[in-house]
Amino acid sequence: MSSSASSRNFGQWKVLIISPNQALSAELMPMLAEYLPFSPTVEIKDYPTRATLGEALQGQGTNLCFVDVESNRDWALALLSDLSMLDPKLPIVALHRGNDSEYILRTLRQGATEFLFSPVSGEQFVSVMERVSSLHRVKGLSSARVYCVMPAKGACGASTVACNLAHHWKKLGAKRILLADLDPLTGTISFQLKLKQNYSFMEALTRGGQLDEDIWKGVVQTVNGVDVVLAPDQPVHGIDEAHNAASIIEFSRSIYDVVVLDCNGAYGQWSLTIARLCDELLLVTTNELPALQSTQRTLAYLDRNRVDRSKVRIVVNRYHKDVGLSRDVIEAALHCDVFHLIPSDYEEVQRALVEGKPIPSSTNVGRSMVALAEKLSGKDSKSSSPKTSSLTSLFGLLRR
Repeated sequence: MSSSASSRNFGQWKVLIISPNQALSAELMPMLAEYLPFSPTVEIKDYPTRATLGEALQGQGTNLCFVDVESNRDWALALLSDLSMLDPKLPIVALHRGNDSEYILRTLRQGATEFLFSPVSGEQFVSVMERVSSLHRVKGLSSARVYCVMPAKGACGASTVACNLAHHWKKLGAKRILLADLDPLTGTISFQLKLKQNYSFMEALTRGGQLDEDIWKGVVQTVNGVDVVLAPDQPVHGIDEAHNAASIIEFSRSIYDVVVLDCNGAYGQWSLTIARLCDELLLVTTNELPALQSTQRTLAYLDRNRVDRSKVRIVVNRYHKDVGLSRDVIEAALHCDVFHLIPSDYEEVQRALVEGKPIPSSTNVGRSMVALAEKLSGKDSKSSSPKTSSLTSLFGLLRR
């Protein structure tokens, strides 16, 4: 062990080690004593269930985890996914028996932040902890607000809302804005902005914990002062099992003022990770009965999967007070307030889509988008859409 390595001390952490292989975990102990002195360490000597894992993370306040990914590879990969889902910000170091590059890449894609391989040397451990500590500091200092725009039902216009919200945010003084299309199946931001597909968020995902600003510059495109990350041209099936969005979101948080994420819906681990990591979740619906029923189901699903209801904002798109459900009925059916109403204006929206430009702020819809950004930023803004009388018969249908 070099003198430079032995002189390093990375401070105090709350460490969790999960390893059925005691020989592998024993290699860590001298490193922890040397470089992480006075750090409380808890060992779990088998692969835990998700429920047990959740209790361990909450009870111990764990902020650094080492996982044996060799004793049972299938269970280990599932465990990495569970860990990253339960705490997307948790640094996870995968413990490998050897330098198997293909399997190391799989563990990084599954949620590991870093990796060590046996025999664990001081130089190896120091190198990993330098990167983990740097990332931990960046997360602690990050200031960007992350907004997830999620459709409650297909064709609610969530992508249009996300696209315009990001561009109109410039009017509020945000200097660095990111619009990221994280829909792995049907992303449409490239179509809406008339952008040529060069790279997608998949290139950033494959880097995992090694993502840096040089790589990022090659992935993003800049349009009207907004950085844009596109979805892949072809659908990415099985993304829940193979990838995790945490690395992209946390990296983006560290270098932008505002991050707007376009999501493909609530269902699946990919979307749940995004929902848990964002600061505010804009659930976009319309005032049609089927859309409201889908919104009810979506809210129930988010509740079951421990997404904080307090950060969910109901946005009703294409709202017309004389057609469909009223604001009163929507709020009564969902048992929560409507955060914002965006008026219906088919012609202006279609014109903007054909031109590949944001909806002008001089239009009713454009003004409503700016008002939405003002509300999210904390500025006072009055709702431009009055409440209308309840539609009792339709509300009865919603309750069936």
